[in-house]
Amino acid sequence: MAVTANYETVMVISLKNGEENVQKVVEKFKALIENNATLKNVDEWGKRKLAYLINKESEGYYVLFDFESTAEFPAELDRIYKITDGVMRSIIIKKEEE
Repeated sequence: MAVTANYETVMVISLKNGEENVQKVVEKFKALIENNATLKNVDEWGKRKLAYLINKESEGYYVLFDFESTAEFPAELDRIYKITDGVMRSIIIKKEEE
């Protein structure tokens, strides 16, 4: 049996391509996580002002995913974040066991 751990990831999506593109990106990553891990929660924080400009943009759309997976999946998720148009920033954190 594979060892699993709890993770959370936050991504900031660019708003320059419109709201429908934001929802496409959210659905893409939701489906990706569901296919490779156990998705526990999706929390869409919505449009927020950035602390500093990223690619000349001052706002981004924030989404938090909580999931449980094997140790290999977060590295693949991070790789896909980096090559997906519209994802400005992302972070994946392994949660401490309670």
